[in-house]
Amino acid sequence: MNLPATVAPDSSLEPADTRASPEKERVPGTLALQWATVRVLLARDVVRFFRQPSRIVGALAQPILFWFVIGAGFAGSFRVEGAQGMDYQRFSFPGVVTMVVLFSAIFATISVIEDRREGFLQSVLAGPGSRLSVVLGKALGSSVIALLQASLFLLFAPLAGVKAATLDVPLLVSVMLLSALALTGMGIALAWWVRSTAGYHAVMSIVLLPMWVLSGAMFPLKGAGPLLAWVMRLNPMRFSVEGIRRALYGAEASLAVGTSSSGAGLEVPVLIAFAAVFLGLAAFSVSRRE
Repeated sequence: MNLPATVAPDSSLEPADTRASPEKERVPGTLALQWATVRVLLARDVVRFFRQPSRIVGALAQPILFWFVIGAGFAGSFRVEGAQGMDYQRFSFPGVVTMVVLFSAIFATISVIEDRREGFLQSVLAGPGSRLSVVLGKALGSSVIALLQASLFLLFAPLAGVKAATLDVPLLVSVMLLSALALTGMGIALAWWVRSTAGYHAVMSIVLLPMWVLSGAMFPLKGAGPLLAWVMRLNPMRFSVEGIRRALYGAEASLAVGTSSSGAGLEVPVLIAFAAVFLGLAAFSVSRRE
């Protein structure tokens, strides 16, 4: 008896889903890779900040002591013509807010030197993210930290005579954020060329602290000598102090201490240009080949 021949199964009769080839793994796009680099660096700096409470104390203690002690010392002798009722603590409060942003930028960008020494930045630069995304990630992380610390110091605003009627929150946030981006961009550009934290502190004390002193933070533009007043008008950090002063006290307070009426409203555009220049300089410094 002959058995029927076995018929080989026809692969064409199989369901289509069993013959389908496995899906190819999706490759992230260029924009997704850049954003991932920015997000990782930003989150890393913020997490490290909260794990180091001494940084919060160090960045806030000095401005608070400066504001209370120096303000009390100059209270009896500070006079600005046309600004009756403005004592030194009220005058210096916007400058001290700028100081908080400045110190936060200095402390945050020191990590650039440490990360290079430990090899972390080298591994990041070897990844798929561009050098510009590395700069933006570090700058945004440092700026978020600066805004957090400045917001804590702004809790003392009622003691400085700030009233809700004159408070301009959008202008205040815009000026602080742009100032933080500009200062961190400057800090990253300098930190990339300096090899040690001691050298970085020396350079920053020569560059940034004089900029802060001549920004109208410690003494008003009105009454300054011709040469000093000219330097103060060209100082881009002046727009940080004046923007914060106008956001806290209104335009009248800025005019009272000698700010030109033509400069009112220019703080945000000037700070945008300030931030763009120094972020571009930081990207150029990071992109140089060693």
